[in-house]
Amino acid sequence: MIRALLDKLTQPAPTPLDGADARLAMAAILVRLARADHDYSASETAEIDRILARLHGLSPDDARALRCEAEALEAEAPDTIRFTNAVKAGVPIEDRIALIEAAWSVVLADGDRAAEEDALMRMIPRFLGISDVDSNMARQRAAARL
Repeated sequence: MIRALLDKLTQPAPTPLDGADARLAMAAILVRLARADHDYSASETAEIDRILARLHGLSPDDARALRCEAEALEAEAPDTIRFTNAVKAGVPIEDRIALIEAAWSVVLADGDRAAEEDALMRMIPRFLGISDVDSNMARQRAAARL
């Protein structure tokens, strides 16, 4: 399944992703962000699990399984620009905004905003077609939930 999704993501003109592929690709972006500072902490994995459960109505075990799949996908995924552009092409705008809010939750989960995470959070919304204003509002919503 991961190989097939990677093939879709690396095509010159990515096709829209179905529900399961979109869910996995967006989860992998969260993993990439959490790994950016080379400190993939338990608080970050727990936050990703909570996010996946909330966004997709998953049980804790199913959310954990999706995160584990996303970890494998992220490890093999192309560079962030191509990866996020493929998600942009295949995922509706409202889901991409929800992804940015979730991404801010991951960044804020360990209480330490590392420079690497901040750098990705300046890039990822833009690559996903999300404005700075919408990203900032998503950050505020994420911070309010902590």
